[in-house]
Amino acid sequence: MRSILVANPKGGAGKTTFAVNLAAGLASRGAKVALCDLDRQRSALQWLGLRSSSLPGISSVGGDGRGTGGREGSDGWMVVDSPAGLHGKNLAHAVKLAAGVLVPVQPSLFDMAATGEFLSSLMGTLGRKRRSIGIVGMRVDPRTRAAATLEAFLTQFELPVITYLRDTQMYPNAAFAGQSVFDAPEYIAAREIRQWEPVFRWMDDLD
Repeated sequence: MRSILVANPKGGAGKTTFAVNLAAGLASRGAKVALCDLDRQRSALQWLGLRSSSLPGISSVGGDGRGTGGREGSDGWMVVDSPAGLHGKNLAHAVKLAAGVLVPVQPSLFDMAATGEFLSSLMGTLGRKRRSIGIVGMRVDPRTRAAATLEAFLTQFELPVITYLRDTQMYPNAAFAGQSVFDAPEYIAAREIRQWEPVFRWMDDLD
């Protein structure tokens, strides 16, 4: 399976929320999907354990690469929820195995400072493959001062923001039932689903 690494060294950046919704979004589009949880808290796998079998299927993959659920194979996507503080050899190894890296970032002073060092290290690891890095603004609406601040911060890395996911209770409320915004009725989650479309287009364009 092609893998997407969801990474940010700072805890609370929204990695797990992003990872589980990405997995559910891919599954809702008919893709074979596996969710790999490398975080010690195993929050993504806890979410998966709550997920109803009536929803689009997602298999689980442990840190040793072994999977359950019968959905993994030679095609499809593996979404990797990485731990906070991923760096050095562990980062290089994870990046080497990934088709792309998605970095969720909140537009706060502390988040951007921590993410800046991480992006510098990540770009050094990827070299000319920097186009396989995608930035996602978390809990922020576009055309706001916060979004403009994040975009200005990212100019030093020449990395655009793929999309913004707005601050809404739909994400935590859905998570309590092992669900995502893609499992909600379309008339309720239409705005959220539209915000995810640039992410899927970016993944479709990966080499």
